[in-house]
Amino acid sequence: MAEGRPMPRLFIIRHGETEWSLNGRHTGLSDIPLTERGVEQVKKIAPHLIGEGLLIDPRNLCTVFVSPRQRARKTFDLLFEHIGGFPKHVLTEEVGEWNYGDYEGLTSAEIKKINPTWKIWDDGCPGGESVEAMENRVDGVIKQVREHHKQYKEGEVDTRDVVIVAHGHFNRVLISRWINFSLCLGTHFNVEPASVAILGYNHNSLKEPALNGLNLSVVFT
Repeated sequence: MAEGRPMPRLFIIRHGETEWSLNGRHTGLSDIPLTERGVEQVKKIAPHLIGEGLLIDPRNLCTVFVSPRQRARKTFDLLFEHIGGFPKHVLTEEVGEWNYGDYEGLTSAEIKKINPTWKIWDDGCPGGESVEAMENRVDGVIKQVREHHKQYKEGEVDTRDVVIVAHGHFNRVLISRWINFSLCLGTHFNVEPASVAILGYNHNSLKEPALNGLNLSVVFT
């Protein structure tokens, strides 16, 4: 293992505001665009967040995983357009939002009228993804990220950081699973539109995953 290198990090970014996120509607596969305010949210944080010598330095990036939904793709474009080029990135359903199935487009209050005891963290979504399916998908993404980090720590590559541009529930599940907790812990994490979280490691050890920062974009707004 290469000595003296900074520890690698995973940055997870939620897309900016949409009409449905503003209204509390569960937005999984529906391809909802950013609102004007959502665009401005991302534009405002981008020059403070991404660039040479900043928190997310493109020179340090192994890769970026981006959800195929337009709200995530537009967020990715807005984040990096000011630096005059886009880093290596992959559009993949692996980082898509929880598939809400029969509850797509409904608010929590509307869902409670159908199923008064429903909790996504315990019950998943009928016609969509179960808790087990979501956990397995997120665990697969984490495995890929940690492989990038392992290659960096072993001196096989020089780039150390990974970025994921995704969604609210996906990011909350990812935080929970990264630190080796059950998926349901995600209910305790607040992930705002256009928010940034940092996942890393303690004690210079890839065996000690940690949450380093949450909702960092508030310092830029």
